[in-house]
Amino acid sequence: MKPLQKTLLFLALGTLGLAACDEEEGFTEADFEAPAGYALSAGISTIFSTSSFAFDSEADWVTGDLKKRFMRGDKLYDDARTSSNGYGGGLGPVYAGYSCGSCHRNAGRTKPALWEDAEGSGPYGFSAMLVYVTRKNGVFFQDYGRVIHDQAIYGVQPEGKIHVTKHYQKFQFPDGDEYELCYPEYSISEWYADSVAPEDLFCSVRIPLRHVGMGQIMALDPNEIEALARKSNYPEWGISGRCNYITERGQRRLGVGGNKAQHADLTVELGFSSDMGVTNSRYPEEICEGQLQMREGSLMGLLYDELDISTEDMEDVDLYLQCLGVPARRNVNNKTVRRGEELFYQAGCGLCHATTLHTRARGTVLLNGTQLPWLGRQTIHPYSDFLLHDMGSEIMGVGLNDNYVSGLARGNEWRTTPLWGIGLQEKVNGHTYFLHDGRARNFTEAIMWHGGEGEASKNKFKKMSREDRKAVVKFLESL
Repeated sequence: MKPLQKTLLFLALGTLGLAACDEEEGFTEADFEAPAGYALSAGISTIFSTSSFAFDSEADWVTGDLKKRFMRGDKLYDDARTSSNGYGGGLGPVYAGYSCGSCHRNAGRTKPALWEDAEGSGPYGFSAMLVYVTRKNGVFFQDYGRVIHDQAIYGVQPEGKIHVTKHYQKFQFPDGDEYELCYPEYSISEWYADSVAPEDLFCSVRIPLRHVGMGQIMALDPNEIEALARKSNYPEWGISGRCNYITERGQRRLGVGGNKAQHADLTVELGFSSDMGVTNSRYPEEICEGQLQMREGSLMGLLYDELDISTEDMEDVDLYLQCLGVPARRNVNNKTVRRGEELFYQAGCGLCHATTLHTRARGTVLLNGTQLPWLGRQTIHPYSDFLLHDMGSEIMGVGLNDNYVSGLARGNEWRTTPLWGIGLQEKVNGHTYFLHDGRARNFTEAIMWHGGEGEASKNKFKKMSREDRKAVVKFLESL
């Protein structure tokens, strides 16, 4: 370990105290001391928590007035909004979730209700999922837009209700061990307006992303990502990643956020508008404005002239997200974990899940101009190249092709998912549903859903012995 990295590690451990790292887990300093500082997932933003709040705690550099704003942003993120048009109000008239935290519990991934019951309401009364819809020619439906809002305030009809039919198929590894994959087939009923014919509908369902390392992702050096795209051509593996570029705020920028790298910022304003129906300076119109039901006289009073949230409040939410700490790796010196790490790279997984990246010199600038220089000049380990890769369409006849275009990303292309923090998802959110719609119910299923550019690596994993496959999973659990 380099001297600076070692100093940072032990300073952090000394500041937090090892007792803060969940004594019941039995972690020691050695458990966090990975080769070349890999335990320091996000440089000075690395935290040493393994609790259910491991995704929802600030980095150590967040102090003073910054800490006050962080706490305020955290409250705005978590507090349920209401339909009243006052402070903390503005929900609806139609919406997908009633707060940021309702879908991102503890800044993670709220358990997706559609995997608990076919009606998709779950114990929370909502799906905790986003449902993207388009016509099969790629055009949005005039009465619905890009997202189906399956919730509504009193007096308004939800745009539709999502349902899932699960198709299961058993497979075998060469050594005889069985595994099962589940393909979810989605449908929508109770359309508020004219029903959409299933043969004219593409429907892509997304479970929430983990809000781990958001500040570091926003601070990524775009030149490094573009250089990776130029080098990301491994014909022997069938891999060729590419960048997604999108136009936001009138500027063409490199996309790094979202399942398909379709965002260049954290889309705080879009989240308030599209997910919760909260109007703001960037999106001042109600998301349902112009819908037939909103033109009816009895509902016109639900449309207000004033905005539901201020730009200053949204920037505090932006600040909260970017100031979150990133959990350090755990059990890094465990023999099984080390073996799994070797196999991870031998299988070519690191060609897309790039271990080490860097942030640009000046850090980030929040949506209202606040600068966060602490995020600059950091060596980070997100296990992602943030590029688009073809993930195939052959598994169970469908693969991971959702037929939904985002920027330059085609339906079969997905951004490499950052793996940092993934081993703590079960602790934080109580489930191990992975991939964009949660179809993978554990790490093994997530790997076996890889097709296209992930096919060769998947086949390497498939041919491993039972013990080696378990070691790869143990490695993923350490991230």
